[in-house]
Order: sequence, then structure tokens, then C-alpha cells
Amino acid sequence: MAKFNRRDFLRISAAALGWAALGELLAACSREISATSQSTFPTLSPIKTAVAGTTALPSTNTAPAATATQANFPDMAVIRKGEPEVLVRRALAALGGMERFVAKGAYVIVKPNICVAYHGYEYAATTNPFVVGTLVKMCFEAGAGKVQVMDYPFGGTAQAAYEISGIKEQVEAAGGEMVEMSMLKYVTLAIPNASHLKQANFYADITKADTLINVPIAKVHSLSRLTLGMKNLMGLVRDRPILHSNLSQNLADITSFVKPVLTVVDAVRVLVSNGPTGGSLDDVKKLDTLIASPDIVAADSYAATLFGMKPEDLGYIAAGAKRGLGRSDLQNLRIEELAVS
Repeated sequence: MAKFNRRDFLRISAAALGWAALGELLAACSREISATSQSTFPTLSPIKTAVAGTTALPSTNTAPAATATQANFPDMAVIRKGEPEVLVRRALAALGGMERFVAKGAYVIVKPNICVAYHGYEYAATTNPFVVGTLVKMCFEAGAGKVQVMDYPFGGTAQAAYEISGIKEQVEAAGGEMVEMSMLKYVTLAIPNASHLKQANFYADITKADTLINVPIAKVHSLSRLTLGMKNLMGLVRDRPILHSNLSQNLADITSFVKPVLTVVDAVRVLVSNGPTGGSLDDVKKLDTLIASPDIVAADSYAATLFGMKPEDLGYIAAGAKRGLGRSDLQNLRIEELAVS
């Protein structure tokens, strides 16, 4: 009898589910409609997958094997006052280098926030393209075999959003590939041990990748207060509007299933009002800051403080910490903070 490895099984399962759900997937694409809100800025590890009806499979979204010396790395790096590429490189150096997270020959997916096609990255609605481009470059420097970058915008087409944000240019210059997320490539997968969201339609390629790197921009959001790392993972799920009911628990469930090996929060320019789409430079504050951690809850917890909030002020962070998905006790974490200039 032929033997199937984990990736073979995922591909077969995904294909079967994709055909079974084809009628549904051919339905018109639903778009998330996000209201805007006003806020005041204060002064101051791919998926652990289970196909419906089966038991959970071991995670394949893993970094290279840990070594004894990795215990000496900080839990988080926070780098300030530098150009985006310098911020990214200093942060990854503090965490042990990109080689700690990306194995040689790995298929890597980088997930930024590219939510709209209305304006460029200066308006802080989308992840800084130079942050994304540097991560792609560093993945290849670590020996990655393929690096794809993707998101599913709710304002405008993916092609327009990729180009207007500046992300497409930087990713392709670094040798990466921009992928438009086809509605026909989502598959329904069960979420083991979910507290509320028992299953969701995930983008199938996430089940094939070896490594997922999450790159949100820090900004305000009309429903979740802030959109950070955990919220950014919604971009891998179809039919997102229905997730806004019981949003905090749903985000914790998605995070328990889609486990990035690294979360890099772009706070070079942050959106402080009228999120998530913005539209005025008056709503943007330039912080020239980058937060990086293998712990998505910790990264979000620190990012919340940039807006004068505590981790417990955000329901999804509290839910994630309670589920053991990461730590929000910043005072007990090893955080390396560095100002470049």
C-alpha cells in the first residue's frame, strides 16, 4: 500500500472538500463592510489542521528544530527610530535571525494587512511595503524555496490594492510572489477544541505552506478597537462578516488553528482614527517602531500599549491568553528594546 505523508493527506482532503463545496464557493463574493470610528490617540506556529469529521493532524507550520541556545533569546524585540528595513533586520537579529523561523527550502506565506485599494501605505491602512519586502528578502536569505504574499481586500480588487499599497513592487523586487486569493480555493476545516467557532472556510494554500509569517499594521478598528496580529489572521478566512458576532472568541479560535511562527507588528506609521480604512493623513501618527515575537498574544499585548491601552482592554487578547495561545503578562516577559538612532 502506498504511504501518504502529512502534506499529501492535506492536499487530498482539501481537494475533496473543495469539490464538495464548489456550489457554495461559486456564490457571489461577500465583502466586509467596515464602519469608521473616531478615536483619540493618547499623549503618552501553517495551520494545525483537522478536516471536518477527522481528528486533528500535527502542525506542519513549524520553524526549524529548536536548539538549546534558543532558550537565551528574548520573548520579543521592540525596535525604534530607524528605517523599515533596519527595524526588521535588528528585530530578527535580536530574536536569533530569520534562520530560526524559516528552514532551507521552505514554502513560506507572508500575511500582511492589505485591506483596501483606496490609498497608499502613507495612510496607515495597509502594512508598510518596505517591512513586507524586507521580510521576503530575509526569508530567501535564510534559504526559503518559495515565498508568497497574500491578503483578501474588502475595499477594491486585490490587484489594485497590491499595487496602490506599494507591497507588490517591494515583494517582487525581493523575489517573492503576490497571490490573489481565489474564492475557489477555500476549504471548510474543523477547528479542534474551539470555544465558539467550530469550523471555518480557510484558504487552502495555508495548509500546504511550511511557514506562516504574520505582518499586521497597528491601527484602530471600529469593532475590535484595534486590529493587530490576531485580527489580521481573519484575512485567511472566507465570509468574514459573520465572524464579527462574538469576535473575541472567534479570533482566539482562529489563532488556535492558524499558528504563525512569527508575528511582526508594523508600527512605523499607525492609524489612530477612522480605522480600519483611514483616508486622512491627520489620522496617522509616525512612530517608526517595529514589534516582533514568535508569541502572537505577546506581540498584540505590547502593540496595545502604543495606543494607551492595556492587554486586558482588548477582548481577543484576553481570550487568547486564557486559552494558552500566548502571554499577555508583559511585565514578566523578556523584551529587548532598542532605539536604532
